[in-house]
Amino acid sequence: MTAPRPDHADIVAFLSDPATHGGAEVRVKRTHGAEIFLAGQDAYKIKRPVAYDYLDFTTLEARREMLQREYDLNRPAAGEIYKGLVPVTRSGSGLALGGDGEVVEWALHMRRFPAEAELSNIAEAGDFSCDLARELGRAVARYHAAAGAREADGPERIGEIVAQLQTAFAEMTDSLGAGAVAEFARRAGARFEQARALLAERAQQGHVRRCHGDLHMGNIVVLDGRPVPFDALEFDERLGTMDVLYDLAFLLMDIDHAGLRAQANTVLNRYLHAAGIDAHYDALALLPLFLGLRAGIRAMVAVQRADGAGDDGAALDQARGYLGAANAYLAPPPARLVGVGGLSGSGKTTLAARLAPLSGPAPGAVHLRSDLIRKQLFGVDEFDPLPEEAYSQEARETVYARLRDRAGRALRAGHGVVIDAVHLHREERAATRALAEAAGAGFAGLWLEAEPGVLIARVEARRGDASDADAEVVCKQLQRGADPDDWRHVDASGSIAATLENARAALQNSR
Repeated sequence: MTAPRPDHADIVAFLSDPATHGGAEVRVKRTHGAEIFLAGQDAYKIKRPVAYDYLDFTTLEARREMLQREYDLNRPAAGEIYKGLVPVTRSGSGLALGGDGEVVEWALHMRRFPAEAELSNIAEAGDFSCDLARELGRAVARYHAAAGAREADGPERIGEIVAQLQTAFAEMTDSLGAGAVAEFARRAGARFEQARALLAERAQQGHVRRCHGDLHMGNIVVLDGRPVPFDALEFDERLGTMDVLYDLAFLLMDIDHAGLRAQANTVLNRYLHAAGIDAHYDALALLPLFLGLRAGIRAMVAVQRADGAGDDGAALDQARGYLGAANAYLAPPPARLVGVGGLSGSGKTTLAARLAPLSGPAPGAVHLRSDLIRKQLFGVDEFDPLPEEAYSQEARETVYARLRDRAGRALRAGHGVVIDAVHLHREERAATRALAEAAGAGFAGLWLEAEPGVLIARVEARRGDASDADAEVVCKQLQRGADPDDWRHVDASGSIAATLENARAALQNSR
């Protein structure tokens, strides 16, 4: 007599049993479509036999196909986590992981990692450094570079999201407030209409790709200091296909909404630099819309969660916070160009990195550093030294041309820019100012000053920096002389905090 086929509860009980995992304690995590069993160094994920409007896991083959798709999507970026599919089999002795018996379920075998390694928990603990943010920006750029381009109607999907949110919010006015809902509908609709042509152009350029689709801090783990995206959206290819900057925008919004604007700004800047795609600077015009939609979706989900929990006050407060953020993203402040100049060792890069999150549309200005662009143009790592010819007048002109091109693109897109370069020559400073004038953006030029001994001590103390300047370079700059009367002078001889305070005062006075 054939034994009855085990039902889902039997399989859950089997995978929840420590005996299945060599006696290791088992923790179970449940989502709307899956169950994950954490035991020792391993994790096993099965799909629940459920059906919703957007997925159907009611057959064993459908569950196997979706787990295989999840493995295929995540393995390239997170190979150290995703190990492969394992059958749950039945034989005369009962259920087993693997084996030659009848397959009654499929599980995705993964390496278990500590919860503290998730970026969301790292951020909550106050340990999300800007160094980690730089690595994260590079990691996402690599992820998108490896993603396959897709043929798609660029405006279609974004238009659907705008309409979906407008419709959903119209029924949530009691929870969100009629004024905030109306403001979102107006701003999102207007932004989308302005973006149509650029969205279509982006699709034609190949920037619509099979992306992660669910790229927030909870789906990034830090392994050996390296940020690793995992748990990509697998159940709907259409939902996972999008403009790469819309994928990035979820992460930027999530970080920014956690009160980590500086880290969000660093992720954006390292992403743009690592991607090295000029068209992404043009596409910064889309960022207010993309950030607004990502925050809007979070608001909608929070209201739905509150309704499901019976009017959860905390969830509704969260929803209103997200909708307020969405409306703010959709109405960004005007673009401004800040030029930061000074001799080597004056602290240009340190200051520029701190000014960028404070300037322009969220999550802050594009920070363009001449040292990084020079290394990129010569095809070397940012910490690799360059030969003397890389600093010739011809090379300098090429570097400044690339700086100005990217700055101009960002400014014309309505985004703020901070240019970080020596700007020793008057014509260089004049050309930087002209960029802002051409784009109709505000401008402020800051010239950092410190005593020669301070400059030399700083460059001699540098380690792991993109600048190749040494004491000899500083001495040559001093001999050449520079006392620009066309930019505001800022005392940079003291601490980072003091220099930032001096710079902010100068910027305030230049308004």
